[in-house]
Amino acid sequence: MPRYMVERNFPEGLAIPMDATGAGICGEVVARNLEGGVTWIQSFVSADKTQTFCIYDGPSPEAIRSCAQKNALPVHRITEVKVLDPYFYH
Repeated sequence: MPRYMVERNFPEGLAIPMDATGAGICGEVVARNLEGGVTWIQSFVSADKTQTFCIYDGPSPEAIRSCAQKNALPVHRITEVKVLDPYFYH
């Protein structure tokens, strides 16, 4: 399955509560993604919370974009990526 980095912009800042409500929101995103064959691996959030860099496995950029739309999440850029592990060369 291909892996993608999805860059998102949140001009007003990302606001997911760090409590049961936030966990529920994330769970709903995961469930909707699975319907499209997309798996959310992890996300990195900028210090000012205006950008996220999210790692996903999915069949195609179109599937990632479709799931994002169903989750009402913006998509700035989708880039297919591969893992570069510094220990690979040892």
